[in-house]
Amino acid sequence: MPDIRFYNTLTHQLETFEPIELGKVYMYNCGPTVYDFAHIGNFRAFVFADVLRRFLELAGFDVHQVMNITDVGHMTEDQLADGGGEDKMQVAAQRLKEAKKAGRAPIDNPDDPYQVSAYYADAFIEDAKKLGLLIADEQDRNMPRATAYVENMQGLISRLIDNGHAYVADDGAVYYSVESFSQYGRLSGNTLDRLRGGAGGRVQDEHQSGKRHPADFLLWKPDQTHIMKWDSPWGTGYPGWHIECSAMATSVLGRDVIDIHTGGEDNIFPHHECEIAQTCGATGNESFARFWMHTRFLQVEGEKMSKSKGNFFTVRDLLDKGIDPAVIRYELLRAHYRSNMNFTIKGLEDAGNAVRRLRDFEKDMIEQAGGEEAQVDSSHPLLTEFVEQLSDDLNVSGALGSVFKWIREDHKQPAESLAVLRKVDHVLNVLQSSATASGGLEQSQADDMCRQIDEARAAKDYGKADELRAQLNEAGYDVKNTPAGTVAERRLA
Repeated sequence: MPDIRFYNTLTHQLETFEPIELGKVYMYNCGPTVYDFAHIGNFRAFVFADVLRRFLELAGFDVHQVMNITDVGHMTEDQLADGGGEDKMQVAAQRLKEAKKAGRAPIDNPDDPYQVSAYYADAFIEDAKKLGLLIADEQDRNMPRATAYVENMQGLISRLIDNGHAYVADDGAVYYSVESFSQYGRLSGNTLDRLRGGAGGRVQDEHQSGKRHPADFLLWKPDQTHIMKWDSPWGTGYPGWHIECSAMATSVLGRDVIDIHTGGEDNIFPHHECEIAQTCGATGNESFARFWMHTRFLQVEGEKMSKSKGNFFTVRDLLDKGIDPAVIRYELLRAHYRSNMNFTIKGLEDAGNAVRRLRDFEKDMIEQAGGEEAQVDSSHPLLTEFVEQLSDDLNVSGALGSVFKWIREDHKQPAESLAVLRKVDHVLNVLQSSATASGGLEQSQADDMCRQIDEARAAKDYGKADELRAQLNEAGYDVKNTPAGTVAERRLA
């Protein structure tokens, strides 16, 4: 196996990656809160986790990946360690109630939070499949939903109380005592002194609820009025957001210490900082995840995404514009995960051209190979260089540069080259599209319309030919005249 180095947010440096168990990697990715459709900023983190998993598989590891679905307890003011504002599921329910009044509700009963979460969870999985995330095909086992693990969360909370890391406050809520964990703040750099001083308003005053320290964070909140609630030894209520991931990660992966934990940089504090404290406090181990890897923020056309600015995109928005999902995936993966990304229309066009080149090369190799199949291993020069680039903190741009340089070479063994390309595509996953064009036309239908265009022109029915061409253009196809007749190619971006 290659020598791999990743940047570890916990130690703030590049480190050699060696899994705890030889040949196996246990990885947890913070997934979506299913109160709305996931946007492209969310999916940058999810695509990164997918590329990381696929690279590790190409490098020879057996990867057990888990991505959670949060369907309770994630509050709107999540920059606070305690959380504040409303539960995001309540926000979703209210939005869908208003939609129902206008006759646009996609579910029967917006008052049922389980219907709300199921609707958006299904939408996320559908989008994830279109963008080629492996985890979406393993959802029953490896995409746990928080509401199914409340008993596990209560078990962790009980252990934290028994171990002296948590306490029941005057108002009945259960809090984690940050002063009980000497490593608190190591991941984010937020020391307890900074947090006592307010940390820029990111912690609440201890006098609000009888907390012992202003940075102590919620594990269980007794609340009979909450949209989703469960019985517990500390009263009927709901869990804190942070305890959910600790419970799901350890329960589903079956380990107290895992190899890699990923998320967006906005998860570093408070969410991941609190996960470390909880899990270590409950297990008695010195670490939870050995490597913490975080994607940087995504901007659109140089600005922060905002619905008011008109630059806020969900994956569905882009698919509705006729953009091939592989192009969206390519655009999200090609920038280094630790650099801020600027998502632009020009970038999508460039990504479309790159995907087209890869697909054209595959088509050319298939034709030249004439049905011949070849077997290749990691010793092939292109695969060696591709893996070496990705071994350097997932240097995708360097890996892509190697691929496109190789494509320009003379390929005297097309069957071998085709096999190499497909191993590369195990990581990129852009050769096949999982969606039709925006007009809903399959390629076979478009080909049939091209034949009708040729027939109409032969009969000098130019009006019908022009009408068919216009329909293809509207459906997201570029139409060209060639010596062999009219052809239509799906517009990628």
